[in-house]
Amino acid sequence: MKLRADQTGNRGLPMPLWLQGALESAQAAFISSLVVILPLLGVWATDGFQNRSIDFLARLAGQTWLLVNGVPLQLATVNIGTAGLPGSGVLSLIPLGLTLVPFLLAWRAGRRLARASYSDQLWQAFFGAGLVYAAFGAATGFICRTQDVVINVWLAALIPLIPLCLGMVVGARRESGSWSRLIGVDAVDWLARTSQHSRWAGSYFGSALKAGFVAIMAALTLSALLLTVDLLMHWTDIIAVYEGLKAGALGGGVLTIAQLGYLPNLVVFTLAWASGSGFYLGVGSHAGPLGTAVGPLPAIPVFGALPTGQLDFGAAALALPVMAGLLAGWWFLREGENHFDEWLSIKIKARWFTAPVSTVFLGALVGAAAGAMAGVFAWLARGSAGIGRLTEIGPDPLWTAVWVAAEVGIGVVIGYSVGPWLERRQKLREADLDVPAYDGDRN
Repeated sequence: MKLRADQTGNRGLPMPLWLQGALESAQAAFISSLVVILPLLGVWATDGFQNRSIDFLARLAGQTWLLVNGVPLQLATVNIGTAGLPGSGVLSLIPLGLTLVPFLLAWRAGRRLARASYSDQLWQAFFGAGLVYAAFGAATGFICRTQDVVINVWLAALIPLIPLCLGMVVGARRESGSWSRLIGVDAVDWLARTSQHSRWAGSYFGSALKAGFVAIMAALTLSALLLTVDLLMHWTDIIAVYEGLKAGALGGGVLTIAQLGYLPNLVVFTLAWASGSGFYLGVGSHAGPLGTAVGPLPAIPVFGALPTGQLDFGAAALALPVMAGLLAGWWFLREGENHFDEWLSIKIKARWFTAPVSTVFLGALVGAAAGAMAGVFAWLARGSAGIGRLTEIGPDPLWTAVWVAAEVGIGVVIGYSVGPWLERRQKLREADLDVPAYDGDRN
């Protein structure tokens, strides 16, 4: 990107990288703000809020933007209705689906900045982008704080940098094609200077980490499918809640957008539910595959799909992480190299001992990687609504990690063990397809 000297089209001085980064982050902040403001503006225009002032709408939009970017909001004492008790707390339940908006905008900015700079200059663009985004967050937190919603200005400045920087790094890495081009360090040359044993160990642990990523992605995909089936099965209950709210077309649309914003959270909730650890919907309320016991819940349509009571086939959901581990074990057999099994076979000649030990160790390693990732997702998806009993919503990260690690590890052992048989059958099928057809006229 260049700064034009005049209106004739002649190129002037090159735009400084820090300025280009600042403009990119300003665009991300502006567009993500519009995504938040437009639905709220529609509700405000149709008398959806009791407070009709512009100041209220602007502060509400700013508070929502901060929550979307991960900033917790401290709620003052409020009355939560005739069925609840007065309460206060921290609103920290982040709508991860809406957080994808600033992340994707930062991903786009990272690609553009990577094209505009050399590997040793990219930090200048990132510095300018982070400075402007932090200033925007701090200003939003300072202006939008009220007596009812207290906002820490430092958190408002620093926490939004997490999705911004993560998105820009991923986008820049996607554009550059390798970490060596991105940061100016030749990883291949560095690895070449290490010993062969170090390269084997690094390759083994790297493949196990990738297999853990395959397992958690497969588990989340299967959880999304299970959530879709559950929503379809309880569709009439969800529609009944919509009809009971009588929010109108616009109000129902905004409510649907808000629920879609929490859809990734619900997928992680489903994974925790299927793993056996379950999740909480308020203090003292727990939902799991073997039974659900919850207290009074807000009139939110998606809660109509919550399985209740004793579930006859709930234990079958425990097979979901095992299936994900089976796919990860098969993937490791095809793409990875089991150097630990090779090393163990050299040290101990008894194959009947080394084969199961190396397979169990692989299952434990991949399971631990997948469990750690599941714990991180559970930590991101959980939070507090800040009022009454709803100060604890979502899965417990530690127990989710433990359950997913154990079940994925079992699946990896099964997948890696039956993988050679599956590969053999696939090769035999391909060989049968390559056999030429019989031609009776050929001599």
